[in-house]
Amino acid sequence: MAKITVIFSTKGGVGKTLIAANLAVSLAKEGKRVCVVDLDTQVVGDMAHVLGVSPQNCMADLMSFLKKQPQLTKKQDFIVKSKFHDVDFLTGVLKPQQSGYLYPEKISEVFAFLDKDYDYIVVDVGKSFSDVFLAALNQANLILLIVTPDVLSIYQAKWSLDTLQFLHFPLDMIKLLLNRAESLSSISWQEIRVNLPVDIIEKIPSEGKLVNQAVNLEMPVVINSPRSKIALAFFKLASVLIEDKGIFLERRNIDQIKMKEAVVEKSGQFWEGQGLKESVLEPDVDEDKDEISILKRRIHSRLLDSLNIKRLDLRVFSDPKKARDLKDKAGVIVSNLLVEEVGSFIPSQDVRKKLIKEILDEALGLGALEDLLADPDITDIMVNNKDEIYVERFGKIELTSKKFISNDQVRTIIERIIAPIGRRIDESVPMVDARLADGSRVNAIISPLSLTGPTLTIRKFRKERYKTSDLLNFGSLTPAMADFIKACVLCRKNLIVSGGTGSGKTTVLNALSEYIPEGERIITLEDAAELKLNQRHWIRLESRPPNIEGKGALTIRDLFRNTLRMRPDRIIVGECRGTESLDMLQAMNTGHDGSMTTIHANSTADVLSRLDSMILMSGIELPARAIREMVSSAVDVIVHTARLSDGSRKVLGIAEVAGMKDEMHINLNDIFIFKQIGVDAQGKVLGYFTATGYKPSFMDEIRIRGVVISDEIFKPTK
Repeated sequence: MAKITVIFSTKGGVGKTLIAANLAVSLAKEGKRVCVVDLDTQVVGDMAHVLGVSPQNCMADLMSFLKKQPQLTKKQDFIVKSKFHDVDFLTGVLKPQQSGYLYPEKISEVFAFLDKDYDYIVVDVGKSFSDVFLAALNQANLILLIVTPDVLSIYQAKWSLDTLQFLHFPLDMIKLLLNRAESLSSISWQEIRVNLPVDIIEKIPSEGKLVNQAVNLEMPVVINSPRSKIALAFFKLASVLIEDKGIFLERRNIDQIKMKEAVVEKSGQFWEGQGLKESVLEPDVDEDKDEISILKRRIHSRLLDSLNIKRLDLRVFSDPKKARDLKDKAGVIVSNLLVEEVGSFIPSQDVRKKLIKEILDEALGLGALEDLLADPDITDIMVNNKDEIYVERFGKIELTSKKFISNDQVRTIIERIIAPIGRRIDESVPMVDARLADGSRVNAIISPLSLTGPTLTIRKFRKERYKTSDLLNFGSLTPAMADFIKACVLCRKNLIVSGGTGSGKTTVLNALSEYIPEGERIITLEDAAELKLNQRHWIRLESRPPNIEGKGALTIRDLFRNTLRMRPDRIIVGECRGTESLDMLQAMNTGHDGSMTTIHANSTADVLSRLDSMILMSGIELPARAIREMVSSAVDVIVHTARLSDGSRKVLGIAEVAGMKDEMHINLNDIFIFKQIGVDAQGKVLGYFTATGYKPSFMDEIRIRGVVISDEIFKPTK
């Protein structure tokens, strides 16, 4: 298998071409089979000139042949031989216009095509981080970064190293090659070594006259002046590469990973190369012994020690810039640890990126939850313990393949979520509600209350602002139903949206709010901010849980009292779940018409019973008749939502609260309903929306306000 050396610098004029050609010939003079590959598409023809060759075909042509006739492709049709010790040469392009035909995804095939015929492949690449350049770097065993002893070159070299580290190329595979090392007034190699974090593999002296003479003669300087200082430096460099004391990194695919053995103390802080003394797996981790899992855990343990994560201020995770800087720093550490642990280089950038991302997610992010949070199709994430992570996708709950390293890591993730907002979770406070930076709601519960392990539930915050038109497209309701609820909002009817957990109550409430006129002052009250209104005159209030000492809590009811002093036109409560329901009803009854809220209930009729229960639970002693009269005069319309067995969400009913039927019963009349008639072979619910034939009692009021609505929409579907 060929050892591939990539020679590059982002600064022009540092001698890349000269070094590549002379290194290749020096290796060939030692009896090695060598091929030079010129991938500098910005400066075409220089390498061919130095080697004294005139190629007729190029790598772009080779890629085309490998695609069409891989079995019939012959090396001699694309490779030309230099007259200097039979060094072979392959140019990327013959003219700059061909550079668009060099495909990055085909670079690996080209090197695989060359691999078996050579001991060394020397690659001269361009000075920009192009896709072709990165594809070539991914094939390398060694990267030689050329630097000259001047400030600009050192600055460019430092930038190049930072960029390579960001792209997850480990420092172990990069060496500095100092060119023009003995230039007058130059910076010393010791100063360069201090400023750049990689070793100088060799120092090439400056002999401009000899170099120019050799170039003019179209030959390498090691042929033209073999006893010169510069030629001897190239011969020494070739000897160092041939001797190879760990200079070249072996390339291995992810399925070929075999880790170096290591001695590990339980703390994970002591490492030697003599065999695995004690497992670094957490005590409660299943015996998952595959190489990749163990590799990730070992790197994870070493990363935590490197960053001293236990002493890290958790508030850093709530500062986007600090969190990003920390993650970038950790990414560099992990890319280097990966090579230390494996002793080889993974050539696939995608695989390296994925592996490093998983380790960083576990160490600094939310671990297995990161990808789930990024998936737009997932609405809920449910962690039962380290081994069971469920999600709701398209209304269906499914078990994922994601797992945490341990239950302790689940605890760490919970603490990482709640610490920046001043919350805590421990045996004295084993339950907590919180919210992620994007607005997603979080509930966590740990032992001794949770017997199966730390449990975490996340209701993802959706960035989309669904309108009624979207609900129509989803089949959640009909145009007739949409027209009716629009008329109700415009006519300032008090609305309650009811339904079970995950039935789409908040989505429907958001859709209803789009009809509120722009000139009205809206105040929303929520436990966790989820509402997304389009109106400009919108005040958002959010309740506050108690602090670590259990003090300072401000409930929805507390906010409600203050809201009445803020001159609201409409009050929208994200969810009534307790004593605030009484305040909501009083507001609806005292001049704040057009207010809205949501409530957990199984049907429109169940809403009335729930309101009874919540008011009685508030501790206020009111007779049942007074409560029901208050409800009947405050609430005008109930919109009931549900999630059906196929995962779809629909508005199952719209009903009018039409006053008291008698002294103890509220008159509730269905206006629209959804009738399910069955389920098809794929499990999809079959049914249809229909009006009941009942016409709301406030139709005249709707017309008086100038809202046009046809009586036809109230006729039952035939």
